[in-house]
Amino acid sequence: MERNDTAGISRRALLGIFAATAVTAAPTYANAFSFLRGSGDIRRLRVYSGRTGEVMDAVYWVDGEYIPEVIAEINHFFRDWRNNQVHRIDTRTLDIMSAAHRLLDADEPYNLLSGYRSPQTNAMLRARSRGVASNSRHTIGQAADLRMRSRSVAQVARAASACRAGGVGRYSRSDFTHMDCGPVRSWGA
Repeated sequence: MERNDTAGISRRALLGIFAATAVTAAPTYANAFSFLRGSGDIRRLRVYSGRTGEVMDAVYWVDGEYIPEVIAEINHFFRDWRNNQVHRIDTRTLDIMSAAHRLLDADEPYNLLSGYRSPQTNAMLRARSRGVASNSRHTIGQAADLRMRSRSVAQVARAASACRAGGVGRYSRSDFTHMDCGPVRSWGA
């Protein structure tokens, strides 16, 4: 058996330690890799808002760094369009959207139906519909409701679910997919 004289640890023991560490860390790394699948060295967001008529096509992450000025523009774009309140959008939600878009291999931007919702807007929507959660992730900048003309709700939901990084809701009757950076879960038909 070979020994490393300076450390007093055999090569075999060192390899065993490495293997144990890799096995212990495997679930974490597996989720991280699946989350970033399709993201590449840049992360891009292409979104259209039918509510405001605005269009965004922006690279917001390059070589491991978020671009603060672009994130500020995204926060404004995802604002509550009913009262113009702006809130910080969780970059994990943006990353899920970006990775899912790349998996869809679509040229078309997402159509953003709802990004940030102020508590007042959420309460108003909740009074009108039983499908609005009182503790919606929209109210803390962690969710987006999206649609694409060229892809079905099921296709968009499958792409988002493949990221294994948050919640994915299918709202086929209303023709949109919900994506958030909360616990991994799915619902809807």
